[in-house]
Amino acid sequence: MELEEIYQLVEEDLAKAKSQIDSVTEVDSPHLAELLQHILGGGKGIRPALTLLAGKFYDYNLDLLLTMATAIELMHTATLVHDDAIDKSPVRRGKPTVNSLWGEERAVLLGDYVFAKAGEFAADTGNLRVIILFSQTLQTISGGEIVQTNDAFKLEQTRDHYLERISGKTASLFSLATVSGAILSQAPEDSIKILKDYGFNLGVAFQIVDDILDFVGTEQEMGKPIGSDLSQGTLTLPAMLLLEQYPDDNPVKELFSNPDMPEKDKQQKIKRAIEMVSRSPIVKQCYQLASDYRAEACRELGKLPDKPSRQALKDLADLVISRKK
Repeated sequence: MELEEIYQLVEEDLAKAKSQIDSVTEVDSPHLAELLQHILGGGKGIRPALTLLAGKFYDYNLDLLLTMATAIELMHTATLVHDDAIDKSPVRRGKPTVNSLWGEERAVLLGDYVFAKAGEFAADTGNLRVIILFSQTLQTISGGEIVQTNDAFKLEQTRDHYLERISGKTASLFSLATVSGAILSQAPEDSIKILKDYGFNLGVAFQIVDDILDFVGTEQEMGKPIGSDLSQGTLTLPAMLLLEQYPDDNPVKELFSNPDMPEKDKQQKIKRAIEMVSRSPIVKQCYQLASDYRAEACRELGKLPDKPSRQALKDLADLVISRKK
C-alpha cells in the first residue's frame, strides 16, 4: 500500500494544510521568500497526516486540526534546517541545503524564523494544553540534538542511549502530532493516551528504519548521501550492532577513533562499514526491533472507536516498516 492510499481519508484536508504552509512564503522580503520557498513543500507529510487521522475518531474540528497540522509540519521543517546546518549537510530531499547555498548563519536564522511561525500556528488553536505540549516538544527535540552533538564520534554508547536519543529527536514529534489531534478533537483521556503511545512508538520505528536505510538505501531514494550518520559521527543502531558483532578490525571503531583522518580514508571506512552491514544479519535484526515498536504502536488501537482512521493508522505503521525512503 502506498502513502496516497492511506491518506485518502484526509487527502483534501492535507491539501488545505499544504496551502497554509505555502502561505508562509508570502512575505515582504524577496530573499526571505526565496529561502522559505526552498525548504517548504517537500516531504511525505506523515506528521500532519497523523494529526488529522488522530482527530478523525471524535469531534473533527477541521479549523483547529489544520492549524495544528501546519504547526507540526513547520516545526519538523525547522528541525531539518537546523540539523543540516549543524551537520554541514550538503543535500536534503534531493536538493542543496540552505547552509550549502547561503551559509550556516542564514540557515540557523531561517530555522528560528520557521520555529517562530510554527509556534504562532500552535497558539492559534487557543488550546493551552496543546500550546504547552508544542513548547515541551521543541525543548525535547533541541535537547536530543544537543545530546547527539555531544556524543559525536564517541564509541561508549549503549542501545539505551540510542533509543533515548531517537525518542527525543523523532518520536517526540510523532507523538505531538497524534496527541494534539486527539486533544483538539475532544477525545477522552484514555484515547489520548492510546494515540500518544501510538505516535511515540511509530516514531521510534520510523527512525530505526531511517537509520537502516542510511546503510542499505540509495542516495536517490533518501535524498541525501548514504552513510551520512557515520560521516557526522552519529552512532546508530546498525553501527552499534556492527561494533558488537565484529569487535576486531572494525571500520566504525577506526573512524570514530580518528575522526580527523583524511576525507578519502574516511569515505573508505564508511564504504566498508556499509558493505559489512549489508552482508550481515544486522539489517534483519534492526528491522525486527522496528517491527516490535510497530506492534507496540498498534497494540491498543483496537480500543479506539471503529472508524476508518483506525485502519489507516495500522496501514501507516505497516508502511513505515516496509518503506524504502
